[in-house]
Amino acid sequence: MTRIVFVTGGGRGIGAATAKLLARRGHDVAVNYQSNVAAAQKVVREIEALGRKAIAVQGDVSKEADVERMFGAVDEHLGPLSGLVNNAGITGRIGRLDAATAADIQSTMDINVVGALLCARAAVKRMSTKHGGKGGVIVNVSSVAATMGSANTYVWYAASKAAVDAATLGLGLEVAAEGIRVVGVAAGLTDTDLHAAGGEPERAKKLAAAVPLGRIAQPAEIAEAIAWVMSDAAGYVTATTLRVGGGR
Repeated sequence: MTRIVFVTGGGRGIGAATAKLLARRGHDVAVNYQSNVAAAQKVVREIEALGRKAIAVQGDVSKEADVERMFGAVDEHLGPLSGLVNNAGITGRIGRLDAATAADIQSTMDINVVGALLCARAAVKRMSTKHGGKGGVIVNVSSVAATMGSANTYVWYAASKAAVDAATLGLGLEVAAEGIRVVGVAAGLTDTDLHAAGGEPERAKKLAAAVPLGRIAQPAEIAEAIAWVMSDAAGYVTATTLRVGGGR
């Protein structure tokens, strides 16, 4: 059975790895991007080369009009949605809270929290049996920062991911009887450009020694966890967050 999944922030890092892995597992995929159209289109071409359908959909997940437009495009070009991976996320500039700008704090909350909630809302309206849907899975990509606090790094980012974990629990319970599972995947230090965007491109590698497994994760390893959570093998898993942090 073909499944149709929407991956936010799907043009890079964990999102791109997840989109391609889900395609290999038989899914058609909508790849969301905000500004890097070339990266998203590259992921789409790689998915199509696997024999699956894919589209790139531009939009800011923190804006309601963009979210509605993007999900409408999925309806039109791919068909009934069966999965959402809420992966889009930012950190703002790395540093202490007393040095952070209000704009960094606000944008992080808007993308990471408001964006995840708006996309989850759109997905529920399509997948819930209460709304005539056939069920599905929502995966919220979180971070081990949610429980570590990220002092001196990005307290606001940690707070945003803690909010995502709370939403995973609450929404998972809310729609459990409507055919939808909601599961979080909390990633540890991963080899992506997230830290470069925050001003410290080598941060993850510098902290590798602090990870009990002695290394940082590759995006494909986080993608494997997401794909498992979305599979029927995880059919009894909901309203919880899986920690993929190398022991942290």
